[in-house]
Amino acid sequence: MNYTFRMLPVIASDLAHSRQLTALLAGALETTSAELEADLQYQHARQPVQAWLAYEGNQLIGCKLGYERQPGHYYSWLGGVHPDFRGRGVAGELMRQQHAWCQEQGYRRIRTHTYNRWRAMLLLNLRHGFDIVGTVQGTRGLTIVLEKNVLPAGGQ
Repeated sequence: MNYTFRMLPVIASDLAHSRQLTALLAGALETTSAELEADLQYQHARQPVQAWLAYEGNQLIGCKLGYERQPGHYYSWLGGVHPDFRGRGVAGELMRQQHAWCQEQGYRRIRTHTYNRWRAMLLLNLRHGFDIVGTVQGTRGLTIVLEKNVLPAGGQ
């Protein structure tokens, strides 16, 4: 398949774009669009949120969102791929692009969280160099905390 990938340095605040993202993520993350819209608005008000998007034609089929946690540390926040396009390398390519951008921007470490029930995402993170660094009891169950160093050895 021929997919198009695009990076947005700051998520646009237009309603149509927000609806596409929330609809995709609601399906991928098994939550409501209203909850995701509130989370996106809250996070965007705190600091810029970057988005890596995957399209087939004009259809948004995958995304990876993130933001700076603190100087030198990036949080890979939300991501998902439409069920019809899973298993085709879309999530891996979005992650690869996000991590390459983080390295170019001088981030030293990326952190992400996931749940055991999303095993495909847990395995994808492990295959892309993340280490499990802890767990936290959350409202939706046990949260698995993962981190990855993105600067090469000897980097600042």
